[in-house]
Parts: sequence; C-alpha cells; structure tokens
Amino acid sequence: MYRNKSLKTYLDDLAAKKPAPGGGSAAALAGALGCALLSMVCNFTIGKDKYKDIEKEIRKVLSQSERLRERFLSLVDLDATAYKQVIKSRGGISAIYQKNLIRATRVPLEVCSLSASAYKLCPYLRNKANKFLASDVYVACALLKSSFKSGELNVIINLLQIKDKEFISQTKRIIQALKKSL
Repeated sequence: MYRNKSLKTYLDDLAAKKPAPGGGSAAALAGALGCALLSMVCNFTIGKDKYKDIEKEIRKVLSQSERLRERFLSLVDLDATAYKQVIKSRGGISAIYQKNLIRATRVPLEVCSLSASAYKLCPYLRNKANKFLASDVYVACALLKSSFKSGELNVIINLLQIKDKEFISQTKRIIQALKKSL
C-alpha cells in the first residue's frame, strides 16, 4: 500500500480526510525512522579502525535494527488496512466489528513491543558506536519512545470499545510490562 510509494503520498493521505492511514500507522513510521537512524549509526561505525574491536557486536545490532525497521514498515500498511476493516464493519454485525477491532488493536500493540525492543539497542550504541553520531542515537531514542507512546494511545482508545475482558486485561498487562523497558 504505502511501502513502495513516496513519502509525500503517505503524508498527503495522512493529512487528508480519510480514516486511514492514521495515528497507528504514523506510530509505526516513527518506529521505522528510529530504527533507520540506529542502522545509520551502525553503518558509520562498521569499518572504522577505532571501532574494530566491537565491529562484530555492531553488526549484530545492525541486523536487529534492520529486522525491526522492516517489520515497522510492514505495520505502516497493516495498521491502515486493519483500521479500514474496523470502519467497514462499524454499525454491522457486532461480532465481526469486535473481531476487527481486536485485530486492529494488535497492530499498535506490536508497534509498542517493537519500539521497546529497538529502544534497548540505544544504550549500547550511545556508549560504544561512532561518537560523531551520538545525536542520531538520541533522536532514534526519542522517535522510538514516541512510537511506543503513540502505539499505546491507539491501543487504549481501541480497548474502550472492545468487550472481550480477557483481551483487555491481557493487553493492559503487556503494555505495563513493555513500559518498564523504556
């Protein structure tokens, strides 16, 4: 959907009077941006004589940040698609609406999880990677925190409409546990 389109197209659609993309998709994009910055920091560290002794670890971090970035990018589209299904089923059969709402809630919940995972990479890079890119690590941290908070807000608003008490309880526990890692 947006994965292979221009950033301008995405932003134009985000700004338009359309139900999707919206906040959940934007949360995923913020996470992808944060991970892209972490990858950049790794790429500027790899191959430098000064950082030769940590290159193996930096390559592992790069692999993780790229895997996370790829998934965040997928969630940009998945969130828009899931929310469109919620809109389509609104006012229809309650069970279908609830099913779509739960499915749509799982996307920003995954954004939160990925944001927490990516955020854990920041301290290592801040302390060990190329020092000339310290500000990029800090910006990545800010984007990942924003991604988490934005995902959390989307989860919370969806939970208000969900009737499955077990899902609500489990989701709240997951969010609280993830918050502790930020």
